[in-house]
Amino acid sequence: MSTGVVVIVRGTTLPGAALKILRDAGAVYAATDVDPAAFGVPAVIEAPSLKDVVLLAGSRDEPAASLLIATGAEVIETPVPPLVEAAEVMDRLRSPGGCPWDAVQTHDSLRQYLVEETYELLDAIEEGDREALREELGDVLLQVLFHARVAAEDAEDPFGIDDVAAALVAKLVGRHPHVFAGADQVHTVEHQNLKWEELKQREKQRQSIVDGVALGQPAVALAGKLGQRSGRAGIPLDLFPEGTAAAAQLFRIAATARRAGVDAEGELRAVAKQFAKDIQAAEQAARDAGLEPTTLEADGWRKFWPPRPE
Repeated sequence: MSTGVVVIVRGTTLPGAALKILRDAGAVYAATDVDPAAFGVPAVIEAPSLKDVVLLAGSRDEPAASLLIATGAEVIETPVPPLVEAAEVMDRLRSPGGCPWDAVQTHDSLRQYLVEETYELLDAIEEGDREALREELGDVLLQVLFHARVAAEDAEDPFGIDDVAAALVAKLVGRHPHVFAGADQVHTVEHQNLKWEELKQREKQRQSIVDGVALGQPAVALAGKLGQRSGRAGIPLDLFPEGTAAAAQLFRIAATARRAGVDAEGELRAVAKQFAKDIQAAEQAARDAGLEPTTLEADGWRKFWPPRPE
């Protein structure tokens, strides 16, 4: 060992590959970003020189670690899982010296991006675009990491991404007792849905079948969800909103469709997207014929409208 070794630690955890080197080393020091007491070694400022030492550092960027690495020191570290690295990047962006824009965001200011990224992910799924799907999943994950990082700074009720993940694990395990706790097996999706509702009712001590329904979701999806929940409770269709008003009719259509297993929100969006594509096709056909689409009247639109599939 002629140029030293830099061991990158994570908290108080050492890479397994460094243990033998540490046992055999004559001089081990803690860099300025590591607590010397946590490892029972002196601080690097007490080292007479950095020649032939083992340095425990929190990152490659720490000054002493950076100097050793520049002179050819071996670096030993445990590869960081990308998910952990993503959380660390978010921490850095939000911390002093990070990104000014990230630093001033709040849960409220981030809402629009969560909605936008979710719809972009939905679009990637509907289009079957695998590359976009990977990217948009990352953008939605960013929103989760961002909100968790903001939550960690709350003075009264702080929680971070580890708390979010722990709560998720507890929920997944608790709602699948047939998988994790040896409970009676569930063999159908319908049986599973019924069990989920029973478990959620007990977990959250809900007083109503509509408790927990996100009232801020798109109206067609909301109507569908209410139709599904009310159906499970045995509420008959004749109690749906009455009248010939467009809103009441839309509610009945969406709620009834969801009870029948149809995703009215998704189906309507698919029809709307196809309509948008038909408009674009008609506009292009008009341009190909030497006409400006903005000048078209009803008969002109009919002339250039793409043929309907049989």
